Amino acid sequence: MPIFKHSPRRTAAPQPAELSIFPLQAVLFPGGALSLRVFEQRYMSMVKECMKNEQPFGICLIAEGSEVGAPAVPHKVGVTARIAAWDMAQLGVLNIAVRGEGRFRILGQEADREGLIHARVEPIAAEVELPVPESLAALVPLLQAMAADAGAERLPPPHYFDDAAWVGYRFSELLPIPAIARQKLLELEDPVSRLEIVHKFLAQRGLVK
Repeated sequence: MPIFKHSPRRTAAPQPAELSIFPLQAVLFPGGALSLRVFEQRYMSMVKECMKNEQPFGICLIAEGSEVGAPAVPHKVGVTARIAAWDMAQLGVLNIAVRGEGRFRILGQEADREGLIHARVEPIAAEVELPVPESLAALVPLLQAMAADAGAERLPPPHYFDDAAWVGYRFSELLPIPAIARQKLLELEDPVSRLEIVHKFLAQRGLVK
């Protein structure tokens, strides 16, 4: 899978009012990277349409149901995903690499005959750029070490270790926590509050002071 070449610090592109939704047992964060194997016809059609029109789709954590079969019930807050690379090494299986852009909230949804969810959404404003507070500064060298260990494919550059929102999102991706905990971190509106929760989690395990 090709590695991402560029990652904007803040996504300026407007989000569509309607999105096709890909419910997953995973949480995508703004600026995050995710690799997906697509084989169901509904998602093959969705990916084809998104690539043709250079449009994103939405990724939401599954609240009820599963990734295959009947349409799952997604959590209401998700992230738009833009396709950055793809290949089909195996016939009928499409591998795509996506990059997370902006958060959105589902206002209403319906599934089409193929079982693909189409949702009316509203964008959630990007979090303002704030420095990592001095009281939480111990998080930065730890994340730098984790990023070096994860590699460029998992955490593609550029890196913004001076941005509280970016640091919080990356910890939310990397920490060994349940998907529902990642979802709660995604839904938080305050980047410093997110960092405080991360710091408490790590301090309880003796990883930061």
